[in-house]
Amino acid sequence: MTSTKRTEPRPTRPGDSAETDATVLAQLADLKRMTVSELKSKWEALFATAAPNNSRGYLELRIGHRIQELTYGGPSRETRRMLDLLADETEGRINRKSVIADDRNPVVGTRLIREWDGIEHTVTILRDGFDWQGRKFKSLSAVARNITGVNWNGYRFFGLGEARRNER
Repeated sequence: MTSTKRTEPRPTRPGDSAETDATVLAQLADLKRMTVSELKSKWEALFATAAPNNSRGYLELRIGHRIQELTYGGPSRETRRMLDLLADETEGRINRKSVIADDRNPVVGTRLIREWDGIEHTVTILRDGFDWQGRKFKSLSAVARNITGVNWNGYRFFGLGEARRNER
């Protein structure tokens, strides 16, 4: 008894077909010639919802992305998961169970000490995040943002980025 494996057709990729690429490029070029009203109509056709605003740049960008997504396929499930995790880290939220592993992280239990505005701040490396003042954070950047009030690369803030460069 032979089994036939059912495979999904692979989405085309840029460069797979010159004809497909030319069609996509023509559609993208057409966006530049459209009025905002025409762009909003195109949005409704592609997204099945009303356009969110009248910003020409925003509409062109998102419609262009959607045209390519429909033709070539969207990001993989793994890529979407990674983007979601990165968004959570940037916002300092811990919503998902998995954690992005970063080889820049020191050994669990390591304490990082950084002085800021005359105050010494200590962060402890946890298996699944970082502890600062009894609060758990998913990223060092979120800790640095809470300390300084502005966006920082957490590894740079705590002096970890330079050490890695020097090891190379």
